[in-house]
Amino acid sequence: MLIDIADVFTADEVDEMRTRLLAEPWVDGKVTAGQRSARDKFNRQLNEDSALGVLFGQRILARLSDNALFMSAALPKRIYPPLFNRYSGGEAFGFHIDNAIRGIKGVRERVRTDLSATLFLTDPQTYDGGELVIRDTFGERSVKLPAGHLVLYPGTSVHKVNPVTRGERVAAFFWIESLVREDSQRSLLLDMDVAIQRLSAQQADDESLLQLSGVYHNLLRRWSDV
Repeated sequence: MLIDIADVFTADEVDEMRTRLLAEPWVDGKVTAGQRSARDKFNRQLNEDSALGVLFGQRILARLSDNALFMSAALPKRIYPPLFNRYSGGEAFGFHIDNAIRGIKGVRERVRTDLSATLFLTDPQTYDGGELVIRDTFGERSVKLPAGHLVLYPGTSVHKVNPVTRGERVAAFFWIESLVREDSQRSLLLDMDVAIQRLSAQQADDESLLQLSGVYHNLLRRWSDV
C-alpha cells in the first residue's frame, strides 16, 4: 500500500524549512545505514543531534497527528523521530530494505519499522532524478512528489533513490510502528474507514453506519498490537 498524503506543509513553509536546514552542518549518510545498505548509500544527512532538525521533526509529527489520512493509514503506535537527507551531483541510494528495528538515540526505546515515510522538501521541477523507486507486488513504482507532500509505504519494501543529476533533492524520512503490523490488514481498515467517513458525509442510514463502524472497530481490536 502506497499512500500519497498531499499538502502536509505549504510551499512557503517548505521553503523556510529547507533554507534553514541547508545552513546546518551535514554528515555522510552512511551514519544511519546498516552494514549491507551502507555500501550503496551515497548522500548526506543532517546530524541527528541538530537542534533545528529535532525542532522540525517535532513540527512534522505534530502536523501529521492532525492529518486524518495519515492517522487512518498508519495507525501509529510509535514513530522514529524524522531525519533529513539531501542528494546532488549524482548521489543515490541503491536498492535496499530498511532495518526491521531501529533504536531511538538517547532513549531506551525501539521502533519496529512497519511503515516508511518520505516527506519531499524540494520542488520536483528544480532537480532531475531523485525518484523514490519502490518494489511491491505490482512491480517497481516511481515516486517523485511535490514539495510538502508525503509518501507512506510498507517498511518491508525493497526501494532505492535514483541518482540526482541536476539540482538537489532534500527530504525528511522516518519510520512508523503501527498498531496493526500487517500491511494487508491496514489496507482493509483504511478502505473501511474511508467508506465510513464518506457514508457519514452522505448522511447514510444510522443503523448501517453503526454496523459498519462496529465491524471496523472489532477488526482493529482483533488485529491491533498494543
